[in-house]
This record gives sequence, structure tokens and C-alpha cells, in this order.
Amino acid sequence: MALHIRPATVDDAALILRFITDLAIYEKAEHEVQTDVAGIEASLFGATSSTRALICEQDGVAIGYAVYFFNYSTWLGKHGLYLEDLYVDPAHRKCGAGKALLRHLAQTAVERGCGRFEWAVLDWNTPAIDFYESFGARPQDEWTTYRLTGQALLDFAAGR
Repeated sequence: MALHIRPATVDDAALILRFITDLAIYEKAEHEVQTDVAGIEASLFGATSSTRALICEQDGVAIGYAVYFFNYSTWLGKHGLYLEDLYVDPAHRKCGAGKALLRHLAQTAVERGCGRFEWAVLDWNTPAIDFYESFGARPQDEWTTYRLTGQALLDFAAGR
């Protein structure tokens, strides 16, 4: 059962949307998925996109994906790699696909001279937390993520 990781292409947009939806269902947030295939094509593969995606295949069958982008650390004076999504189909877990995707991204970060490789995990997702900690990842408890979205984002941008 050979694993193969490849860059995603625009032809993978429907597959990526399916994985996004499957991940949202797992995270009990399916109602929050507001995109469609055209949205994925435009935002992930459009001319101005700074986001990239990988597809993990096992024996030619797509079983998982990762979406990532490069950010910047002013303190390090280096770029970082931020993992937005990582998902492996439940029927194919325990075959090393998740670790292979993460290792591929770690190698990309090292090759690009990144000072960090970061991601977020839901606080209730103990299997993922245990998995990440098994290879040395550590939580950053001193930071709290804030988010502006929806009407609050629109109001703030408009000066309201």
C-alpha cells in the first residue's frame, strides 16, 4: 500500500471540497462550510492565490489532503508554514498518511528556510492532539486566537 503525495491542481477542486466537508462534519461544523467547487477553484487555484494544497494517494486513490500557506514571523525574520487543514479519510487512518503529509510539509518548511511550522487543533480533539505530540509538536498555550468574521468584520472594516 504505497502512499504518494502530490501537489493539488484545479482538477482536484471537487475532491478538496469533499474533504473539506468531511473534515467539517468530523469537527461538528458542517454548517460553516460556505464554499463550492467554483469557490475552491478561484480561492485556492486563482492567479493571486498564496495558498497551496497537497493530495495524499494510496495506490492511486485520494485518501487525504492538506492546505497550507506561508506566513511571516517578525521576531524570527523568517517565513513560516501554516497548515490550515489536514484530513485523512477515516477508512484510511493508521496507514501513515497523516504523518506523511505532515513530514512532507515539514520538509517543505525546511527547504524554504522557514522558522516555524504551525497549525491549530480543536481543544476537544484528543486523538489529533496525542498524534501531534507523539512526534514533538507542542501547544502554544500563551497565545489566544481572535477572529473577525461575518457582520463584525464588515462593520469594523466600514468604521462602524
